[in-house]
Amino acid sequence: MHDFAGTVVAWYHANRRDLPWRRDGFTPWGTLVSEFMLQQTPVNRVIPRLEEWLTRWPTPADLAAVPPGEAVRAWQSLGYPRRALWLHAAAVAITERHGGVVPEDVDALLALPGIGDYTARAVAAFAYGHRHPVVDTNIRRVIARAVDGQAEPGPPSKRDLAAMEALLPEDRPAAAAFNAGMMELGAIVCVARTPRCDACPLADTCAWRQAGYPAYYGPRKAVQKKYEGSDRQVRGRILAELRASHMPVTATELEAVWPDAAQRDRALAGLVADGLAVAAEGGYTLP
Repeated sequence: MHDFAGTVVAWYHANRRDLPWRRDGFTPWGTLVSEFMLQQTPVNRVIPRLEEWLTRWPTPADLAAVPPGEAVRAWQSLGYPRRALWLHAAAVAITERHGGVVPEDVDALLALPGIGDYTARAVAAFAYGHRHPVVDTNIRRVIARAVDGQAEPGPPSKRDLAAMEALLPEDRPAAAAFNAGMMELGAIVCVARTPRCDACPLADTCAWRQAGYPAYYGPRKAVQKKYEGSDRQVRGRILAELRASHMPVTATELEAVWPDAAQRDRALAGLVADGLAVAAEGGYTLP
């Protein structure tokens, strides 16, 4: 039988990118921060922000000691700024409940604010070396193609973890390397639109390739609406104003941010509801 996991692990050790969170001595806190930042944000945008963040707040207690608005301000252009609030809340919980040490147990990680199944398993596997299947979009795509013969993985489901578990080596270091290797393979070779099959270690056994690359007609994950002109864009503009100011930004000043008053008010109300903006004397500030 083809050694699927062994092939991926060997390829990973020979081809992996040199990324900060893969280096010896990188802390569990650094791993947790990187996982928050990497959600829906490209690696090249995360690396400089991650380094700035860990220089400023090298431990959870350091971040927990500042107001949550400072985390939102430092998040800058990473997008989805609620992640900054959740990361701050997680730092507070780690400091208060775990003595400032990022827990290594999946259930303890899941009990922290803003941490879902993927992040909990990723921290347990990558920071602490525990044997857990980790599944992200890249891994789901590699399994869909190489194992299931499908061009796309379809919407996420609970079956994804079982599919990865079935491939995961028993040996803990090999399991961690396999998780990382599958992720890397999907990120740089088995990419969504133009897969580099000529460079893939699984090319000879890939079910999708052997089937002649059939098109995918199954269910798809919902596509996010266009950013330009959206409420998300207006929220981003308002947040940029709040980040740039260390005093309340007035409603009059916010009028210059976006011409549509109804959309602007809706975006501002959403930011307040999400805890990303607070009403202050004369205007609005970060929390």
